[in-house]
Amino acid sequence: MSAASARKIRVLIVDDSASVRQTLKAVLETDPAIEVIATASDPYVAVARIAHEVPDVITLDVEMPRMDGLTFLEKLMAQHPIPVVICSSLTDRGSQTALAALEKGAVDIITKPKLGTKQFIEESAIHICDVVKSAAHARMKQIRRQTAPGSSAPTDAAAILKSIAPKLTADAVIARPRSHAMIETTEKIVAVGASTGGTEALREFLQALPADAPGIVIVQHMPEKFTASFARRLDTLCRVSVKEAEDGDSVLRGQALIAPGNRHLLLKRSGARYYVEVRDGPFVSRHRPSVDVLFRSAARYAGQNAVGVIMTGMGDDGAKGLLEMKEAGAHTLAQDEASCIVFGMPQEAIKLGGVARILPLASLAPEIVRCCRVPVA
Repeated sequence: MSAASARKIRVLIVDDSASVRQTLKAVLETDPAIEVIATASDPYVAVARIAHEVPDVITLDVEMPRMDGLTFLEKLMAQHPIPVVICSSLTDRGSQTALAALEKGAVDIITKPKLGTKQFIEESAIHICDVVKSAAHARMKQIRRQTAPGSSAPTDAAAILKSIAPKLTADAVIARPRSHAMIETTEKIVAVGASTGGTEALREFLQALPADAPGIVIVQHMPEKFTASFARRLDTLCRVSVKEAEDGDSVLRGQALIAPGNRHLLLKRSGARYYVEVRDGPFVSRHRPSVDVLFRSAARYAGQNAVGVIMTGMGDDGAKGLLEMKEAGAHTLAQDEASCIVFGMPQEAIKLGGVARILPLASLAPEIVRCCRVPVA
């Protein structure tokens, strides 16, 4: 193994709260692939740290004294782009600011960690580490310097992480269909999955759709409470209406439903009516909501009336589900590598053979319109 491939992802934590810095550092260091090289109480301290050593990823608070996170982010993106993950509180103000940060170049969002329970360590800690590792892959041209490996004493969090069971499949939430869906309607639906880089990709995709676009159901990996603000923001920008999905919502032409953060979203059908089910459940493919869960439900209840779209993101969530959709007769699309922030999820779906067409982001909406107005072969 080369030195480059063995090198840890070096993280700088910027937050005005000492307890958050300490907790986030402990969480990140449970992952052997991550090294926290420094913490900073505000952007001025962060600049001094960056001058000494350039990190691979920065986690950034958005509400800080002396200089707020958005101002620092703008200066950073203009002068020295480094992948940034926003660390935000679960408030309306926090979610609005975090979404603004994504528009200004941040890669993803995590919520401020609260260490102390086994469930948090097993779920949130893994998610936080995955987001940081995804961010590191989002900018492959970033400067990387060899540093001496650090050492730290084992923590209770690390011990718990070692005991976690292997990642679950969609079987944990919805059974694999034994036969293809009975076709009682010709109405088309579109199921979309995205992760890192997906907020801006979804904005571009949905803005390009006409007002009478087929009903759309979306899983975007995002913390809870942020998806409602995200949906409201998109609703002001798009010709289709956009809302955070609620249990029992009908899937309607001209409307997009976005899975609530931390809840699974399933497509269901009653006669000719499609609707959604929002439910709790274990993490699937290390995520809740999971794209695999949505795609399997689309395969089961929509079959050849569905179109599956997998977009930018790290990992393999959605790859197996998209293959199931294709096997059920659905038309399946993947965003191409050139237009992805991270090509992981589309690439894994392509490897499994679940993708019928690979298209640039700008071509996905026109293809949706075309294939939903022409009978699927």
